[in-house]
Amino acid sequence: MQMEINREPENLSLPLRTEETLQTVLQKTAELLKLADETEISVLLVDNATIRELNRDYRAKDAPTDVLSFPLEEEREDEAEPAVIGGPSARMLGDIVISVEKAVEQATEYGHSVERELAFLAIHGLLHLLGHDHEKGETAKQAMRAEEKRILAALGISR
Repeated sequence: MQMEINREPENLSLPLRTEETLQTVLQKTAELLKLADETEISVLLVDNATIRELNRDYRAKDAPTDVLSFPLEEEREDEAEPAVIGGPSARMLGDIVISVEKAVEQATEYGHSVERELAFLAIHGLLHLLGHDHEKGETAKQAMRAEEKRILAALGISR
């Protein structure tokens, strides 16, 4: 998988190895999901102020969140399952936006490393780009959580 990782603001302070962690986790996740090597995503690392603006503007929620996904592929409303879940065809999936500040806060709150939190958020964001949506009912939520756990376990990442 091809990815571009950027920061907003450009002088955003990152925990050690943030970009390397994201690159490795997303690449290995793409392999597990059998995504084509030519599949593309963009990752934007931001502060709480920036993600709050995005959350307000795109989701009408005026609060910072941990991760947002902006898929480029449209999901069809008439399908119970996500329209796209992995697959071999090359495509531009979309953008994942992660609040580094929120990841640090949550890692402390949950009692695990920032690296683990960033890995989880990246996987969560990628699954959203592939069509998973935990806000579409309990069955969809359970399916997404199971996939997150499966991927984290396959990558050897635990709490």
